[in-house]
Amino acid sequence: MELLHSGKVREVYLDRGDIVLVASDRVSVYDVVLPTPIPDKGALLTQLSLWWFGKSADVVDNHVISGTDVPDGVAGRAIRCRRLEMLPVECIARGYLTGLGLKEYQRDGAVSGVRLPDGLVEGSKLPEPIFTPTTKAPVGEHDEFMTFDDVVALVGADTAAELRRATLELYRRGAELAAANGILMADTKFEFGRAADGALVLGDEIFTSDSSRYWPAVDWEPGRPQRSFDKQIVRDWANGTGWDRRPPGPEVPAEIVQLARSRYVELYERITGHHWVG
Repeated sequence: MELLHSGKVREVYLDRGDIVLVASDRVSVYDVVLPTPIPDKGALLTQLSLWWFGKSADVVDNHVISGTDVPDGVAGRAIRCRRLEMLPVECIARGYLTGLGLKEYQRDGAVSGVRLPDGLVEGSKLPEPIFTPTTKAPVGEHDEFMTFDDVVALVGADTAAELRRATLELYRRGAELAAANGILMADTKFEFGRAADGALVLGDEIFTSDSSRYWPAVDWEPGRPQRSFDKQIVRDWANGTGWDRRPPGPEVPAEIVQLARSRYVELYERITGHHWVG
């Protein structure tokens, strides 16, 4: 395989004319890759993505060719994909107010230019899901919020409308299936590209613990931070270290690594109904 790109968590290879997307065990917070891996994380993300790609293909076409026809050395954590011309927008859907969206709301009363009601707090459910795109920043730099008009200026009105529609429809599908398993999907992000025929196609990953915030529905209580199934446990630990969020990141203690891994595994098993044997 020919290495084309190495990202925060994934490597992109060219193999037999296809893209092979390989997920590592690396973990990043605040756009900085931390030096400590989370065992099985790459395989867990890949297998969860494949499950979700299968459940959402009727909503938006995706780039998956095969989850098994991959080189032996990366089996289980790689996906063979179609080549796409990726669009320069991170497409984020939010159903609940948290994270950077909460900070934007507290400052502006809006997120990505979308006005929200007064009085919302950490963990509030939004009246309806909203599209809050960001830029795609290189490794080590931070994504920045964009308004819908910013997206129009970047990719054109028709493509911007397609991205918003696809993002919100996918979120609604994912949130519905997660809720059936007692899990709230607070927010999620997607990346889209154009296929050779010009069709809009979902790329990268979908509804993983890295691209989405998941909360146990039984524990949800607006007004405080929520227990999560994603890498928030690592973010919370990093926030308490005094780290300035600039590279290099700090080593993650073994107990945080194990707790994070257990959350990844629990989410995979609750969402898919499959026992993790990694």
